Order: sequence, then C-alpha cells, then structure tokens
Amino acid sequence: MIQALINQRQLRAVFQPVGRLDDGRIHAHEALIRGPQGGPLESPAVLFALAHAQDKVFELELACLETVLQRWGQLRERGRLFVNLSPSALVRLLDERGPSFFSRVLHQWGLLARQLVVEITEQGTQPDLQTLVNAVASLRQMGMAVALDDFGQGSTNLRMWSELRPEVVKIDMYFVQNVAHDADKADTVRALQRMALIFGAELVAEGIETEADLRLLRDLGVEFGQGYLLGRPQPASVHAIDAAALQVLESKQVAVSPPARTSTARNLSERLQIIEAPALSPDSTCEDLAALLQAHPQLHALALVEGHRPIGIINRTHFLTEYSKRYYPELWGRKPCRHWANMQPRLIEMNYRVEELLGILTSDDQRYLSDGFIVVDNGRYMGLCRGDQIVKAVTETRIESARHANPLTFLPGNIPITQHIDRLLARGSDFTVCYLDLNYFKSFNDRYGYWRGDEMIRLVAAVAREHVQAQQDFLGHVGGDDFVVIYQDPQWENQCLAMIEAFNARAAVLFDPADQERGGIEAEDRQGVLRFFPFTSLSIGVVLVSGGAFRNAQDVANAAAEAKHDAKMSVSGLARYRHRNVPVRLAEAVAA
Repeated sequence: MIQALINQRQLRAVFQPVGRLDDGRIHAHEALIRGPQGGPLESPAVLFALAHAQDKVFELELACLETVLQRWGQLRERGRLFVNLSPSALVRLLDERGPSFFSRVLHQWGLLARQLVVEITEQGTQPDLQTLVNAVASLRQMGMAVALDDFGQGSTNLRMWSELRPEVVKIDMYFVQNVAHDADKADTVRALQRMALIFGAELVAEGIETEADLRLLRDLGVEFGQGYLLGRPQPASVHAIDAAALQVLESKQVAVSPPARTSTARNLSERLQIIEAPALSPDSTCEDLAALLQAHPQLHALALVEGHRPIGIINRTHFLTEYSKRYYPELWGRKPCRHWANMQPRLIEMNYRVEELLGILTSDDQRYLSDGFIVVDNGRYMGLCRGDQIVKAVTETRIESARHANPLTFLPGNIPITQHIDRLLARGSDFTVCYLDLNYFKSFNDRYGYWRGDEMIRLVAAVAREHVQAQQDFLGHVGGDDFVVIYQDPQWENQCLAMIEAFNARAAVLFDPADQERGGIEAEDRQGVLRFFPFTSLSIGVVLVSGGAFRNAQDVANAAAEAKHDAKMSVSGLARYRHRNVPVRLAEAVAA
C-alpha cells in the first residue's frame, strides 16, 4: 500500500512557519507531509506506522523529501526550509546515491543548498554516531545546515549535540508546553540556552500553543518558535505569523515567570572550609597526641583513622585540660590516645547537601557541635569541620533560600521581585507596584504570640492571591508583614480597594471574641505605654510606573516605601506616589 501511494504521488507537502520571538518576523518554514486528504493515511503518524509495518520507511522518507522539495521549488520560494530525515535514512541515502542526489534534486527544482536545514529526527534505527557525524559533514560540504529535532527526547542527547554541532536545536514540545506554569521546565529551557551559547547553536521552541507560554519564552530570550499559535501547517508558505501570536510578541506585558529553583543543593566543598588536618592511628600514644596538638594550635580536634577510615575524634580542649594536670603526662603519656576519643564520631560526606546538615544541629547529642565533624569522601578521611561552620552554612543557606522564596508563604522573595521589576523596566512596560503593609500588627503579635501572628501574615497572602491574575500580575513576599503586588492590569485600583476590604473583614475574626466585642486590644506601644489598638488592617502604597520615570528596581522600591508610609496615614488605606517625591492620597491623585 505504501509503495502504491508513493508511485501514485498521493503525498502532499504542507509548511509550518518558524517565527522570530523578538519581533515576530518569519524566520523559516518546516516542511511536513500528509497522505491522501480525508482518509486515515492523511495523518503522518498513521502513515509512518504503516510504512514501518511494511518495511518501507526508507522509501517513504525519500518520497517525502522529494515531494516537499518539489513543492517548495514550484512555489518559487527563496526562504529557509527545514526538511526531516531520520539518521538511518540520511546515512543510507548518502551511501546508496551519494551527495549528487541532493545536487540533482535541488538543481531540478531551482533551489539552493543554503536554503535547506536537514532536521535529524527520531525515526528508524540509530546508526553509529561517527557514521552520522560523517554524513552531517557531507551535508555541510554541500552548503546545507543541520538541526536536531525534539531535543530532550529519546536518542537526541547531549553527546549527539556535542558531536554533530548542529546549527539549530529544536526543544522538544514536552519542555515547551505549560512552561509558563512549570518551574522545572523553565529551568530546563534556561539550561538549554546556556548550552546553545556554548555550542553556538540557534534554539527553536516547538509546540507553542498558548499565549502564556509564548510570552514567557519571549521574555526568556529564546530566539525562535514554532507551533499552532504562530501558524498551522499550510499548503504554501506564509508571510507573517498569526495575529494573536504577533500581538503577544509586540505587547509590553511581561510574563510572570515561575521562580527558578534555588541552589540549596550546594555540597560541603562549596559551602564549608574543610580543615585538612593530620590524623592519628588508634595505637598512637597520648604523647603523640599532645605533640601533634602543640604543633597545630589552630586545630580544635584530631581524628583517629584506621587505614583510610575514621573511627574516632578527640576534642582538643577536653584532652589538654586533663593532660595538663599534675602527673598526667607521666601516668598517661605512653598509653593509647583512643581512651580520650569519642568512638562514635559524626561523619559527613563531601557531597552532602547543606540542608541535610540541619538534623545535626537539632541532634540530642550536642558533643558534635563542640567536637566538630569528620569529613569523608565515600568513607575516606578528608579532614575536619568545626560545629560553628555547620551553623553558619545552614543559616546562610536558609537566608539565601528566603531571598528567593519566603518560607512562611512560599511566595517569591526579594530577588525574584527585583528581577521582575527590572524586566518590566527593560521592556518599557507600564505597570503598578503596590506595597502592602499591616497597621497595628505588632500589638496583635505581642498579644497573641507569633503563631497567631504567622496566621495573620498568611491571611495577607491568601487575600492578595484572590486579587491577582496568575501569568499577568506578580505577588511577592518581601518579609514579615510586607508584600508586593505588581499589576499589569489597568484595573489595579479596584483590586486594591477590594483587597483592603476583604482583609480587614477577615482579620477581625482572628481576634479573641472578647477583643472582637471591644473592637481591638490593649497592648504596649513601642515606647512601652499601655494603650488601645484597633483591629489589624491593611494599607497599600501605590507607584505607577511609565515613561522611563524610574531607572531601576531600587528607585521603584524607594518610591513604594514612601507611598506605603503615606497609605498608613490615609483613611482609605490606599495612597499613590507621585513622581518628584510628592506622595499624595489616592483620591487626590485620581482627581488629578
């Protein structure tokens, strides 16, 4: 059946545009194949499944190649064309027909070799990689370029990228679809961008079907895209991508990127200063131990090592305190030093993540904080680490993580907030920064304790989430009771007023019933004076950003802090910052 379909020339070529994601211009087209219209073989998947069953895959691939080149030539196109060939078909074609096949077909249809990008697909058996490298070299000698299709799936791996050095790499649609909502996929695209920079390749994101995914890919700086949103396969080339995609690319609205994962997986060699300390054998004497400690006054401890395996640790202070007593050197000098050792030392592997060390700090046996730890590499002694270094490393890691995502609300922290504002400023977007802060929160926290205080802060996050649009508006948690909402929605004012109203109503419920009846609580103010505080309420300072009024995120943050201060004085709880350092209440700003 497949051979008859080929002989009767029932294959049809269609072309899907590949667009530039910076300006929306057409970059190239990919040639695709269809079977007889209206029948089951119209689908290329069904067509190739049947060819595989009839052992006619090579014949079908060759017929597809000739069909698309003929059609492209008949259309008198001069643009770039991606054509698909499996590795086995490419190698066999060059072996059986030689490079002259391409020269003949291209000449026959008036095409130039530099128009063609041969896209290496997943179909068929995979030849030896060196054989494929030689075949690709032949294509380049003829003036054609090479692309890797569906990178990240199946056999299109990093080694193939490194060996073939393709001019173009197409990112598999698995990593593209839903990338706007999936932090892991966004991180994968970022990693592929770094690889493309190393290998000097262009990236094409395949399978773009939603505006959110397209906007994020544009903002990430991916060069080219392909998918139904940009244009469906057509019998002829197109001169522009679809209007909906073009509108997204030309829009100044910036995607709210799923936050990249933070580097909490750093190992000890990156986070800690490992002390390359000498070690003793278990049979070493106390004289040996004392001499070694005197020779190395900076050491807090020494390890006992049997072969390459550490079996104990001796605390410097503990040993020297006893050994310095009268007659101790005479009594203990010749005896084995293991008597003074903790024979159950804590071992930490060099490839431990710092977060894994948290359990050490909360251990019931606090000797480990004074004795320190023995660092090993697959059980082999490497050195020592002091307990205070573990505390420092865990603390720094927690602080670094909090700057990326707040541990109480899991909202983006200072770094993602700053990055988002910088992206908006760089694109020249109009946006509104709203700085959320609580009034009378300290008195609530002092009266009810930090557990209830955390509940109040989580309420701010919950209410704010209800008044933002995911993918358009950005919600971040600066820390404590300070939050930031960055609106690209022109209806920001209605959202802010609704947010204040919703929070104030729900916050009152967090007070005890007796305090609810009184309308507040009695607590000490910052000067220690007992006075009455009303219910905790929300205030929002607003900064409207447009027309290059601010140079960077720091300028915006400073303006937002001023607006927040004015909002706390406002009856409505909402105030806007006016440029040139003139903050005004929102009612006055709207009237102006």
